[in-house]
Amino acid sequence: MLNRLTDTSRIEMGKAEEQFDIREWLNFIWRQWKFVSVFTAIGMLVGAVVLVRSIPIYTASSQVLLDPRKSKTMGDDALYSDEALTVPAIESQVAIIRSTSLLRRVVERERLVAPEQDRSALKATENEVNAGSSSAGPTPTLFSKVTSIFPGLGRDVPQESGAVISQKVQDAIEVLRGSTTVSRAGNSYILTISFVGTDPVRAARMANAIADAYIIDKLDARFEAAKRSSVWLSDRISELRKQVRESEEAVVTFRAEHNLLQGTANVTLNQQQLNDLNGRLVAARAEVGEKKARLDLLISTQNKGGSVNTLLPDLINAPVLGALRTQAAGISQREADLLARYGDRHPLVVNIQAEKRDVEQHIAEEIKKLAANVKNEYDIAKARADSLEQSLRQVTGQSDLDNKDIVTLREMERTAQVNKSLFEDFLQRSKLTQEQATFEVRDARIITPALPPNIPTSPNKTRVMSMAVMIGLFLGITAALAKEMLNSGFITPKQIEDMLGLPLLTSVSTVGANDLTVEGKIVGIPQYVVLKPLSRYSECFRALRSGIQMTDVDNPPKVVQVTSSVPSEGKTTIALSLAASAASSGGKVLIIDCDLRRPSGTKLLGMDREMGLVDVLLGTVPIQEAMRFNEQTRFWMLGAGSKTQNPADLLSSDRMKALVSTFRASFDFIVIDTPPAGPVIDPVIVSHIVDKVIYVVRWASTARELVERVINQFSSSKNIAGVVFNRVDDREAQKYGKYAYSYYYGARHYKNYYQS
Repeated sequence: MLNRLTDTSRIEMGKAEEQFDIREWLNFIWRQWKFVSVFTAIGMLVGAVVLVRSIPIYTASSQVLLDPRKSKTMGDDALYSDEALTVPAIESQVAIIRSTSLLRRVVERERLVAPEQDRSALKATENEVNAGSSSAGPTPTLFSKVTSIFPGLGRDVPQESGAVISQKVQDAIEVLRGSTTVSRAGNSYILTISFVGTDPVRAARMANAIADAYIIDKLDARFEAAKRSSVWLSDRISELRKQVRESEEAVVTFRAEHNLLQGTANVTLNQQQLNDLNGRLVAARAEVGEKKARLDLLISTQNKGGSVNTLLPDLINAPVLGALRTQAAGISQREADLLARYGDRHPLVVNIQAEKRDVEQHIAEEIKKLAANVKNEYDIAKARADSLEQSLRQVTGQSDLDNKDIVTLREMERTAQVNKSLFEDFLQRSKLTQEQATFEVRDARIITPALPPNIPTSPNKTRVMSMAVMIGLFLGITAALAKEMLNSGFITPKQIEDMLGLPLLTSVSTVGANDLTVEGKIVGIPQYVVLKPLSRYSECFRALRSGIQMTDVDNPPKVVQVTSSVPSEGKTTIALSLAASAASSGGKVLIIDCDLRRPSGTKLLGMDREMGLVDVLLGTVPIQEAMRFNEQTRFWMLGAGSKTQNPADLLSSDRMKALVSTFRASFDFIVIDTPPAGPVIDPVIVSHIVDKVIYVVRWASTARELVERVINQFSSSKNIAGVVFNRVDDREAQKYGKYAYSYYYGARHYKNYYQS
């Protein structure tokens, strides 16, 4: 069985890792809640400091209702109109409320600027303006004098009604504008005027003052408009009255000069006759045209051989003609019945056909009579029209002499009538305007006056503290994530499997002095495995031995090498404990200390002054004299021996290979303790003569990149059985949830199961 995972398995595990797992986040919170809580507490402390140092800001609001009916100054509907306010119109009202003229009124009314300072500044300005106007200097000189008094005004000096605004008043207006907001309540005609200040009573007073100033401004503007309209109408009425009088006097004078009488209808007698004759002549000509059209249609139809009665409806409706048509219809019906019964030569059929021809002849004669009547009616109408036209010519011939005077009179009368109508219209509008000027119409009114607020709008304690907590949590979680990302050591079995492609054989927890105390005495770790065979520590090494055997079931490894990446990872302790565990099971076990540079195992067992591996490889001592049997741990030990300057050469020698081959035949299980593979090459050399390599990694300490680089030095890592986690902190490991199955849940159950 391959020790490394296949590429397919690693890809599948990588995809599974990318999926969101809520348990991982819960475990992360469990691990880092204290760290995150510190940042959260700091955030809350900062928020509390901000609240304590912040000045409370109060917002008072008043609401003004705009009348959607727009008033006019002229016309019959001058007082009211149902025209709705548009969005631009409402925005214009908002601009009026924030205008300089209206806010200046509030500043002066509420005395936001000291009166004596304002008056002195204005007086100085007026003196400069008067001095400039009395001198003969050019305009730039006057402007330079004004701007020298108020440098902040620049080139734009606001003026209202000829008075220059002082700099202090202008500053007060800007402050007032910055503290005031005007907004529309949804799509309604309600404007909300809000004022922001540190004093709630003053904020309410200022909001109401701005609303009152807006109402007064509306009334003043309406009054001024009505006043200007009234003055203009008065001047115009005077001019129209004079024009009416002059035009009427001109008509009277003209009539007197030409002896023209005036009838009841305000026209002359000759004109009455002409109008009567003209009306009768027009009616007669219309009748002649109608009769002429009937006669022309009748003649045209007769010439073409058509039926006259189909074109002239009055001919069809004639009584005599109608009776004849009815009689003809009855005869036609009887003829059809007889033809159906007897045939066309039967006497009865012949008689009925003769009768039918007689009736049709009578109908034709009657139509001719009616057509003749049409011609007679045309002649009569034409004669009447000619007679009226002759009479009109006679009357016209008698009045030719005064026709020019009548035309002139008509023109003068029309002029007088127009002047009179225009005068009456303006007079009526003038009265309406005067009534409007005295009639109070509310274009806007205050519906909700501002009251002093009890709760400040800023700072919002809930919002500030919520933001502080959120920021603290965010910074804490971010710092915790960075902390875990900066932790370069291996923590979970999944990290080992994903990054190294090796299984985790076992996890060894940190063993303290209390754990190593047996019958009141502190024993060594190798002895602890023998003295406490049912302890969780001993169970870890039984699991390690089982894992080593499972790496090759058919040919169980016999020679095992133990190494690590860097010193102080506990690889010697693991090697001694593994040998003690194997020896306690009844096997013949040998441990060889191949760490010729720092022989920790040799010193731990008190063999640092005795002959060992170096002496055997150099041939200075036999193998039997260099080996020692440890009664406490029940395994054989071959120490490092004498010091050497070329440990790598000794370990790679043929004598070393032969020595290991000799031991294979004599021992059931051999453990070789080698130095860390990071600093030296010795473990890589030894790995070629062993069956499996046990790689020790200190939990949450050794850098992952270093471990990966060192493992790659071995022969494709095929002879590495797996990884052993050493010095696992159980309390911290349990915070990694499902990844801590071996060294957390095992410890918990062992407390209930194992009794010392």
